[in-house]
Amino acid sequence: MSETVDHLVAWMRQRVLTAGANGLVVGLSGGVDSAVVARLAQLATPGDAVAVVLPCHSDPQDEHDARLIAKHFELPTAQVDLDRAYEVMVEALKTGAHGLGTPPDAGRVPLANLKPRLRMTALYFLANARQCLVAGTGNRCEIEVGYYTKHGDGAADILPLGGLVKSEVYGLARELEVPDAILDRRPSAGLWIGQSDEDELGFSYRHLESYLADGPQAVPPALALKIERLIRGSDHKRSLPPTPPSTGR
Repeated sequence: MSETVDHLVAWMRQRVLTAGANGLVVGLSGGVDSAVVARLAQLATPGDAVAVVLPCHSDPQDEHDARLIAKHFELPTAQVDLDRAYEVMVEALKTGAHGLGTPPDAGRVPLANLKPRLRMTALYFLANARQCLVAGTGNRCEIEVGYYTKHGDGAADILPLGGLVKSEVYGLARELEVPDAILDRRPSAGLWIGQSDEDELGFSYRHLESYLADGPQAVPPALALKIERLIRGSDHKRSLPPTPPSTGR
């Protein structure tokens, strides 16, 4: 194994030990990030890493690919179908919103963001029941521009890939022998069928990595401004909720 893999595995193992936890729980989406984190969790806590498949009005291919990863690495796997929970929540929210004068159709993004929040709720239930930590799957590219749902996929106990850009995650995936079918997928948060990360962001991971490595001058000026707006606008996601200063009393 490379120095990076050894470092991440040792770090994850130490976080589990420090927390007095029994192991790790990982949401398995079928994408490359979750595949890498699941495999690292398995190496860090052999026999005590659990992958969870969480379909929620998802593309059936996501579940198929998640199962492929679980089988490939022989990961203990649970499945929690959140379709009905999502439907009940959406109906309750639409009904309740009438009292505020809010249109029943809140738009695609607010509804889509319910999915990662429901998934994280399920992961924490299973982690609490097993006295485990939740290992999140966000990478540095996503974290820097806030490309994740607050209190959803960003609400993990540890983020093993938080210091790695997307191309480095792919390098780890190849080293860890993640199946080619997963490596060939278009990166997607699975918020709706056909959704892709780069289409929603409006730029490629390659351009974002250039910006993060070499600064604004590494990309076209209009793109640099767009990335900087995303970074500023998502500051709240990377910080604890603000509190007022003490009155001194």
